[in-house]
Amino acid sequence: MPPAASPVDASSCPVTPVCPVKPETPPEAPPAPAYVAAEWEALPQWRSDRIEEAWPGLIASCKAMRAPTIKAAWQEVCDAARALGDKPGAEAMRSFVESRLRPLELNNADGTKEGLITGYYEPLILGSRWKSAKNAVPVHAVPDDLLQLDLGEVYPETKTLRLRGRIEGRKVLPYWSRAQIEAKGDAFPAKVLLWAQDPIDFFFLQVQGSGQVQLSDGSRVRIAYADQNGHPYKSIGRWLIDQGELTLPQASAQGIQKWARENPQRLSELLNVNPSYVFFREEASNGEGPKGSLGVPLTAARAIAVDPRSIPLGVPVFISFTMPDGKPMQRLVMAQDTGGAIRGRVRADFFWGFGAEAGKLAGQMRQQGRIWVLWPKDAPLPVVDGVKPAA
Repeated sequence: MPPAASPVDASSCPVTPVCPVKPETPPEAPPAPAYVAAEWEALPQWRSDRIEEAWPGLIASCKAMRAPTIKAAWQEVCDAARALGDKPGAEAMRSFVESRLRPLELNNADGTKEGLITGYYEPLILGSRWKSAKNAVPVHAVPDDLLQLDLGEVYPETKTLRLRGRIEGRKVLPYWSRAQIEAKGDAFPAKVLLWAQDPIDFFFLQVQGSGQVQLSDGSRVRIAYADQNGHPYKSIGRWLIDQGELTLPQASAQGIQKWARENPQRLSELLNVNPSYVFFREEASNGEGPKGSLGVPLTAARAIAVDPRSIPLGVPVFISFTMPDGKPMQRLVMAQDTGGAIRGRVRADFFWGFGAEAGKLAGQMRQQGRIWVLWPKDAPLPVVDGVKPAA
């Protein structure tokens, strides 16, 4: 019997037909600079936009900017903006913006300029102050046992994460998922603010982050985002596509709602695909829009939700995309909100306002678009994803 062959050490083997060649791994290209300087003429239809409609949002942002470096960068500009008053007029505002700010086009890490633009709105759903067979879906306040975990000083990579947990014995565990919360029923340790009538309508209100509830006496209550269970958002539309239940064009908000109502026996299965769960607080409306993450009321079609790791909250942004019906949308908006699904550089969620028509527009949107951040001329730019801007 011949002796057993020794295993081949590929790392020391000469290049022959019996020896594998270790492939070389090309070095990863560094991410492209986030901000690239642009001229005002590069902003499509900049001079045609009624930018005075965004002025109240700019003044509101100036009052609400909290990050020390961002607040310092904008202090002089904001002081000058307040001195102009509440209604400076279109030409005065345009002159102010062009003389004090500079447009910076936002690029993706791979250097491309276009990204996903979706839409959101403030829905109206039906509900009651009391539970009944008709109104049986709980609208929960922040639970008593929900922990907010801040590990940023020890683990800097967690600074941008929303960490939530609960204590079990001597352990801190992830907070309950949507399916676990639903399974607990009345034993779930959170105050019930209201009882919603339709579970799919309430699910979409959670996705939007705020909304209004019309009570049986005709009055309305606004419920605003208060906290979240820490689980990542997962798209039920994508799940329906992967299951072969809907095609991509069918997976709009309206298409998902239609499927849910035609398949009530699978509703829990569908909703529990998304483990994220939002908790609310009641909030006075005062005739204004809902408050975004910046804490100021959002103006319909003049506010967006962004990833604050790429676009600082509070800053003016010029956005350009094509609507689903083919019409161009090019206008000045304010970055005043965030969202669990809004991740990446050239990525925004366009706020359409309140009600069914706004919901129809928002539900159809999955557009490609471009973004320019307007930034004080003499202020240092923020670092994005650890990359120093080139501009």
